Amino acid sequence: MTTSTFFVEEDNILTSFFNEGLTNLHLFKPGQSPLYSERLLSLLPEEHHKRITVHQHYYLKKEFNLAGIHIDCPEETVPSGYKGKLGRTCSSLPQLRDMRHQADYVFLDHVLKSRHCTPGYTLQQLHEAADHNLIDRHVWALGGVTMNNIPLLRELGFGGVVVCSDIWDRFDIQSQNEYRSLIEYFVRLRKVVE
Repeated sequence: MTTSTFFVEEDNILTSFFNEGLTNLHLFKPGQSPLYSERLLSLLPEEHHKRITVHQHYYLKKEFNLAGIHIDCPEETVPSGYKGKLGRTCSSLPQLRDMRHQADYVFLDHVLKSRHCTPGYTLQQLHEAADHNLIDRHVWALGGVTMNNIPLLRELGFGGVVVCSDIWDRFDIQSQNEYRSLIEYFVRLRKVVE
């Protein structure tokens, strides 16, 4: 997932991630002008657009031939007439139970503790959810995902993971322009995910 703000080297870093095997990027820029998203998408090679999911400004899906849309707010409805891949985010197990049947995949938020995230569940609750087939290949873990805990998330049965802070906390978007070590970290992270 992208950072919530735009920055100078973003298009180069994202292109490098795609070149190193990134299979799906979530363009997440809450509260930002759609013009900045359009600009970022226009800077990314067109062949990568089919692997990008947009979280806002859903018209970008059609305009740039993106992979799909992702709705973050459980109360928000699917845009009228929308056809295509749909993801949703939920932040509780009861919400997950309902949401799983309304989307192609669901992000379960606040899964693990991080600097930016307080977990919404105990490990026991996650194991019980997995035992009751609530967590499966259509549910992705969001929140606190790091290279070190991906094996645990795989063991719990999550179909995917959403990596955000573990990547972006390694790069100062305000002052850094050398990103080789960030790409090297992404390559190591990708190998753990495979």
